[in-house]
Formats: sequence, C-alpha cells, structure tokens
Amino acid sequence: MSLAKNIKELRAVTSAGMLDCKKALTEADGNIEKAKEILREKGLANAAKKAGRIATEGIVISYIHGGRIGSLVEINSETDFVSKNDKFVEFANDIAMQVAASAPKYVKRDEVPEDLINQEKEILKTQALNEGKPEHIVEKMVDGRLDKFFANICLLEQPFIKDTDITIDELLQKTIAQIGENISIRRFSRFEVGEGLEKKEENFAEEVASQL
Repeated sequence: MSLAKNIKELRAVTSAGMLDCKKALTEADGNIEKAKEILREKGLANAAKKAGRIATEGIVISYIHGGRIGSLVEINSETDFVSKNDKFVEFANDIAMQVAASAPKYVKRDEVPEDLINQEKEILKTQALNEGKPEHIVEKMVDGRLDKFFANICLLEQPFIKDTDITIDELLQKTIAQIGENISIRRFSRFEVGEGLEKKEENFAEEVASQL
C-alpha cells in the first residue's frame, strides 16, 4: 500500500492531521498499527477528535519586539475558563511570537487563494524543467516543493521557533491534548515599522530565537 493510502487510512481511524499521520507512519516504518500507537502516545489522536468541537471563547494577545515588530493573534477555546489557563496563555504567547518572527500570510493552506497556488505550481514546474528533470517526475517534484511553499506562508505548517523539530500544528495538537479542550488559531495580524519601504534586510527569527 502506498504512503498516501496509508495516511488516508490512518487519518480515517484516528482523525489526526495529515502531517502527524505522515510522521507517525515514517517513524513506524509504514506499519499502520504501530503508527496508531505512536499517535495515541503523543495524545494526537484524542486531540484530533476534540478539534471538531466549537470554540468561541478565547483571547486576543499581542507580542511586541523592540518597538519595531508586533503581532495580534486571536486564539479560541471552548470555554472562558480554559482561556485563562496558564498553558493556554503560554500557547497564545508562543503563537504571537511565531507570527512576529516568521511572518506567515495565512493560518492554514485551505486559506491560500487557488490562483496563488496555481501560479506557484507553474513557477516550480518551470524551475524543474529548466533543471533538466524528466517530465514524468516533474509533477512529484512540484508537489514536494509546494509543501515547502505552504510551510513558508502557512502558520500551522511552519517550524515552531522554540523547537524547530515540530510544526505549529503539532504544538497546537499537543496543547489540545494537555488541556483537554479544543483550541483553534482563528486569525492574526502582523505589523512592522517601515513595512513596504526599502531597508536593510534582517533575520528577525534568529534575533528572537537568540533571546529565548
């Protein structure tokens, strides 16, 4: 059975996210039963089941770095009680810092406009063909590189700046598992002094990480 089919089957059974299922299967050398256990141990299977529950409470939190870059993030929870939980507030602060540091454009890939995706696909296809890659493998290459494109612009797919071994989505699922209630990142805004003006390029992510 192909990896794609295994991922589909694992998601159907556990309701865990696609990236979580893929990592679990890789860790389990393709063994679905073992992958299920890995997801359960991490609490991701149960967390995914909570993800369907409505979350309309929560907080809006801000992060300002040096008076130059800032972010506002709305994080939702199911109850007002949980929104005051220390773990929840810590998560919200981490997300606000992530937005400021990594400048995502969207929360998840479903929000990325179709025309932007198609435009990126054409660029990646042209690049692959210019590299002399055979036509029959270009499509697979484009899919792989498109994942990197989403990881760059979608918050949930970005590596967590405090622990780059996990994504923001994995951090979210772990927090849901720890708190026992659905949490969602609804929206964010990012502000940078002089944004859009020509200026010296700086690596803000490295600057923030160095202060952690």
